[in-house]
Amino acid sequence: MPAPPLHLAVALDAAGWHPAAWRAEDARPAELFRADYWADLVTEAERGLLDFVTFEDALGMQSAAFHRPDDRVDQVRGRLDAVLLAARVAPLTTRIGLVPTANVTHTEPFHVSTGIAALDHASTGRAGLRPQIASRAADAAHFGRRTTPRLTDEDVRDPERIGRRLSPLFDEAADAVEAARRLWDGREDDAEIRDAATGSFIDREKVHIDFEGEHFSVRGPVITPRPPQGRPPVMSLAHASVPYEFAARAADAVWVTPHDRAGAAAILARVDAAVRRTGRDTRARPLLRFAEVLVFLDAEPGAAARRKARLDDLDGAELGSDAEVFTGTPGELADLLLDWREAGLDGFRLRPGALPHDLLEITRGLVPELQRRGVFRTAYDATTLRGHLRLPRPGSHYARPSGTVR
Repeated sequence: MPAPPLHLAVALDAAGWHPAAWRAEDARPAELFRADYWADLVTEAERGLLDFVTFEDALGMQSAAFHRPDDRVDQVRGRLDAVLLAARVAPLTTRIGLVPTANVTHTEPFHVSTGIAALDHASTGRAGLRPQIASRAADAAHFGRRTTPRLTDEDVRDPERIGRRLSPLFDEAADAVEAARRLWDGREDDAEIRDAATGSFIDREKVHIDFEGEHFSVRGPVITPRPPQGRPPVMSLAHASVPYEFAARAADAVWVTPHDRAGAAAILARVDAAVRRTGRDTRARPLLRFAEVLVFLDAEPGAAARRKARLDDLDGAELGSDAEVFTGTPGELADLLLDWREAGLDGFRLRPGALPHDLLEITRGLVPELQRRGVFRTAYDATTLRGHLRLPRPGSHYARPSGTVR
C-alpha cells in the first residue's frame, strides 16, 4: 500500500530561528510586532498547503541561554502573545491549522482552555495547543505566587537531567491538559438550544465540569461552547524520557529532534516505550510523530550555506540548535525528509532559519518538489486541523449514549 501523505508544518518565530535573522537583507524587523507581518507569513504557509503553523511564546524575554535571561541587545527581544496572535490571523485564512504555545505552569487551565476554544471558534475548527512548562525559574517572578526549579549550567548540558529536574512541572502539565480537555467537553455539542420562541437558550443538564486531578480541581460551568473540533489537538516538543512520557500521556502529536535517520528510529523507539508505560491505546488515541529540522534553503547549490555563514558572522557565533540544522536546496531537503520518514515519522515541523526567505523556499520550492514526488497534497481535502491530521473528532466525555435516560 502507498504511504499516507506526508504531514508538513512550519514553526514561526520572530524573524526566523537564527538569532541574527532580523539583520538579513530581506528581513522585516520594523514589522515584527505588527499583525500584518504575521498575516503575510501565515497566508503564505496556507498557500503552500501546510498542515499547520505554530507560534512560539514564553513568559520571559528571549535569551541566548536556555535556562536564564541575558542582557543582549543585538538579538530580537519581545514577542506578541501567541494565542491572541493566532486569533488575529484566523479570519484571514481558511484552511491552515493554527497552533499557539501557551504556558501551563503559571496559567490556569480554565484560561488556557477558554483561549484555545475561542480560537477554534474564530478559525472554524483549525486551532491546536502546544502546552509549555516554565523551564526558567526567573519567569516565576512575573507572578510572585510560586517558585519553580532553577536549572544550572550543568543541567542544561543533558536533556535527561533537565527532564528529571522539571519532572514535577511535566506532571502538573499533564493534569492541566486533561483539565483543559474536560473543559472543552464541558458543554455537550447540543447544549445550546437557542430557541427564541420558547425562551430556551441552553440545556443546563448538558453543561458540566467536575475535573479532579492531582494538581487541579476545576468546577464550572464552562463559559465557552464546545469547540468545533470537540477537542483541539494538543502537541508537544520532547527531547528526553520525561517529556516523551508527557507526550504519551497528554499529546495528540509529538515533535522530536533527531539528527539523522538512525537517530529518528532510536527516538521513536523511546516514544513507543513511553506509550507502553502509560498504557495508551494508540488505536483509539493515535500519537503522531513529527521531526524538527531548522532549515536554510536556496535553489542555487551552496547559497544557503553562504547565507547562514553570513548570519553566523553577524551573531558572532555558529548557530547551535537542539534540532538538525540543514543548509541546501529544496530537492536535497526533500531527499532528507523522505529518508528520515522511513524511520516511522508521520511528518515534519520545519523551522525557517530566516523569515520570510526560508518560508518562501519551503512553500514555493520544497512543496512543489514533494508534490512532484507524489508525497504531499496538491489541495486541501479537509477544513479542520483534525481533518488535516486524520484524527477523528471525539465525542464529549460527558455525553450519554443515545436513548439513555438522564
